Amino acid sequence: MIRIENHLGTIEISQEYFAYLVGYAASSCYGVAGMVKSGTKQGLRSVFSKRSFADEGIRVRSENDKLIVDLHIAVMYGMNISAIAKSIVNKVRYTVEEATGLGVKKVNVYVDDMKSE
Repeated sequence: MIRIENHLGTIEISQEYFAYLVGYAASSCYGVAGMVKSGTKQGLRSVFSKRSFADEGIRVRSENDKLIVDLHIAVMYGMNISAIAKSIVNKVRYTVEEATGLGVKKVNVYVDDMKSE
C-alpha cells in the first residue's frame, strides 16, 4: 500500500493497482519480452503457485511524496537495450503521473533476461 499525506488528507493506493498500471505500461513498449520475478518473495510464491501474478518484477515505493518504481524485465534478443530502457522510463513515468496525479522520482529498469523469438 502506497500512502501519501498532503494538506487535504491521506491518499492510499494499493500495490496491486500500481502493479497492473506499471506492468501494462512497461510490457506495451517495443522490445519487452515480459516481466521477470524479482526478490525472494516473488520467487517463493512462484514455487508454490503455478499461476503468474500481476506484480511480477515490479516494486513501487514512496519517498518524500514521490514514487520510485523498480522494474525487472526480459528483452528480445538483438534489440537496443538502452532505447528500450529509455522508452520504458518515459512511458511508465507518464502513465503513472497521468493515472494517479502522483510524481515519479525515479524509474529503475533492470534487464534480467534476454529471449529469442
